[in-house]
Amino acid sequence: MMATTMMAGAPSSRATGLSAKKATAKSFAPVMANGRRESSANRRRSVVTYAGRDYYEVLGVSRSADNKELKRAYRQLARKYHPDVNKEPDAEQKFKEISNAYEVLSDDQKKAIYDRFGEDGLKGGMGGMGGMGGMGGDPFSNPFDLFESFFGGGMGGGMGGMGGQRQARNRPTQGDDERYDLEIDFLDAVFGIEKELDTMRLENCDKCSGSGVKAGTKPTTCGTCGGQGQVVATVRTPLGNFQQVTGCQACGGTGQSSTPCPACAGDGRVRRSKKIQLRVPPGVDKGSRLRVRGEGNAGRRGGPPGDLYVFINVRDDPELKRFENVNISSSVTIPYTKAILGCSIKVRTVDGPVDLKIPPGVQPQATLLMAKRGVPRLGNDSIRGDHYVTVKVTIPSKLSDAEKELVEKLDENASAKK
Repeated sequence: MMATTMMAGAPSSRATGLSAKKATAKSFAPVMANGRRESSANRRRSVVTYAGRDYYEVLGVSRSADNKELKRAYRQLARKYHPDVNKEPDAEQKFKEISNAYEVLSDDQKKAIYDRFGEDGLKGGMGGMGGMGGMGGDPFSNPFDLFESFFGGGMGGGMGGMGGQRQARNRPTQGDDERYDLEIDFLDAVFGIEKELDTMRLENCDKCSGSGVKAGTKPTTCGTCGGQGQVVATVRTPLGNFQQVTGCQACGGTGQSSTPCPACAGDGRVRRSKKIQLRVPPGVDKGSRLRVRGEGNAGRRGGPPGDLYVFINVRDDPELKRFENVNISSSVTIPYTKAILGCSIKVRTVDGPVDLKIPPGVQPQATLLMAKRGVPRLGNDSIRGDHYVTVKVTIPSKLSDAEKELVEKLDENASAKK
């Protein structure tokens, strides 16, 4: 239901004015225990009616939810159930329920009335509450207009601009974005690499030029809705007449009937593979996302294509570990004699083997710095991080007699210095 408009009820006879209203009120006034009919004023004070689903339940929030929680819940649900994205049969109805619920709960005045009197209070069923238009008021706007104003005319890649239902389905809309997961080696992430991606995406159908209409035929005006894309049904209730506006099922809300293209089943697009050359920049890391503009799905009715998002995963290196985005860490192991005397040792870096000077007397687990041997900064590869080397010292569990004698002399000298 796109919009619900409640109009003042009118009896079928020519009775007018006060007499007509009294007749209507009398016929529906409940009988009290003493046989007397309860006055309309008492009914307004005592009856609380909740029509339809609870709005808080629709949005999945508690009754104490603030505006930030309401907005977040609406944003997630509206994106999920918008009929241009969700093709489930009941998606459109859910989308409208979500929009109506958010419109009421985000407005302090409407929310106060709803919390007290329920949906009937908004529609005037509780005596035409404060400024809702009485019996002829309509507390709800077009849910598609609410969506467009909330999201600023689009969803940044798959939804395009969205106004009324018929206009959204007939005018050009932007294509959806596509995702590609790419795994690369550790060093490729450090210095960048060129990759060829074999992607799948929707492209305009060659047979119908993207129109979705069978070649040699033309769309005609839908005979069910007269080209409006909507049908209106009037429902009579004790509170008045309700107008229910729904999308035309015969034409799917487009206002036109046509013979679908057999190649694309009327969608105007077909799925094809395409090879894309991608340059992975230096400095990417696990979770990095690269955007390739215009390489997503083709838009409908000649709309612009979406984008391709490439998500990067990096294979681990057995020796080199990356931290703080631009720094590298590794470790080297030396004998205790080298730790005492000092030495020079080759260390594997992202640039290849590099000589590292270890000073005499280095302590176990000491960290030595190799400046500018780290990862280029993403977006500015002239700046690089550092490489940190942790020194591990091995101590033999067994010594020969000669080795033991040397160590004992060394220990004597150290004790004498103290």
